[in-house]
Amino acid sequence: MRKLFTCFSLLLIFIDVYAQQKFDNFSKDFVKGYQDLHMPDLELSYVSGFQHIGSLESVQKQEDFFKSVQSQLAGFKPNNLTPGQKTDYQLISYETSLNLERIALEKEWLKNKPDTISKKGIITIPNGKAWYAYLLKRWVNDEVTPDQIYQFGLGEVKRVQSHIEAIRKETGFSEDDFYKHLNDPSFFISDPKTVQAAFENDKAIIYTNLHKLFSQTKIADLKIERGGSKQLAQTPGYYDSNTFYYNLFEKPYNKRQVDWLFIHEAVPGHHYQSSIVAETKVSDVQNLFFYMGFAEGWGAYAEELGKDMGVYKTPYDELGKWEWDIVRSVRVPLDVGLNYYGWTDQQALEFWKKNIRGQDDIAMREIARIRRWPAQVVTYKYGALQILHWREELQKQQGGKLDIREFHNRVLNHGSLPLFMVKENVFRGETNSGFE
Repeated sequence: MRKLFTCFSLLLIFIDVYAQQKFDNFSKDFVKGYQDLHMPDLELSYVSGFQHIGSLESVQKQEDFFKSVQSQLAGFKPNNLTPGQKTDYQLISYETSLNLERIALEKEWLKNKPDTISKKGIITIPNGKAWYAYLLKRWVNDEVTPDQIYQFGLGEVKRVQSHIEAIRKETGFSEDDFYKHLNDPSFFISDPKTVQAAFENDKAIIYTNLHKLFSQTKIADLKIERGGSKQLAQTPGYYDSNTFYYNLFEKPYNKRQVDWLFIHEAVPGHHYQSSIVAETKVSDVQNLFFYMGFAEGWGAYAEELGKDMGVYKTPYDELGKWEWDIVRSVRVPLDVGLNYYGWTDQQALEFWKKNIRGQDDIAMREIARIRRWPAQVVTYKYGALQILHWREELQKQQGGKLDIREFHNRVLNHGSLPLFMVKENVFRGETNSGFE
């Protein structure tokens, strides 16, 4: 009997080894086949995205590839694979499904291609609502619908408004006096050198306190510079290649913007995340992809950590984070309204004014951005709230005690992944085996 059991165990081991070797060959073929397709990257502008759709022949080639992959995936049982292979299996399955959805839309587009691509919003192009629903899932990196996101956005508007109201009460001002006070000259910086110094000061403070919330404190060097990108000139700031860029708009700079912007774009936001991802051991399959829902979600989540990082020293410092967060929150239902429900600019402006006070000067700029870049603005709020909910849920599971460093390890130390896979890692309790 024992000999029979031993033989059976050896047979199972052999089956697993064979399956794993077969999957390794499959994943190598997938990487090569995917790269050979030379598909364009996801673009901010929907107009540019449509301009770069290939010929019907090239799109058909993509469909043949992904349908073959889909068929081959059915031949593998994830339980027979190693943990790393399971990650690749999930990624390939996820990407295959999303790409086949895109390809179906592209084939329909090519059959009925208009002479010109309307710049009045994605809802004005053929099959625009279906395109928006796809782009929403592609940007957010989760299985969501426009209606779900609209309701999510309304909830976030109320939540952030409550934080702003709490700070207003803390200051002791009436509502009118509070918003009047926010324009006081003491909140603004006229000298560009002083703006640079303010960001450098935040860098020094946050680097000193990084160990309180994160295990990994040795990260790539960070530069801080004034922005110069024409494409991103209307954003508060951006991050690229170990450099945090802040934009000045030829007017006094709002001090309340300094803390949250540095945190989001630099540390512990995008620069910190990028540094960890660059050092994390990932597969060739994972190296093919980058997930904006996770990246922008992390940047927005990091803003919640300002007090522990040694900034947000006054209620007004923290208010700066909520002032921009109410913009982000309002943009979520606006995005669905403009790009899926067919709102006019006037309807969008009325929604903006109803929910945001004191920022009418940027309303039309943001509405125009949402029309040009459908679904992109949703990534910040959706991703951040997933991470916050995971933290709260894990804390409850652990009896109210949460090792915040360990939680951040679970979120970050697996590289760039779709949100549903990041969640699995958080609740599985595993962190990556190490860094290169």
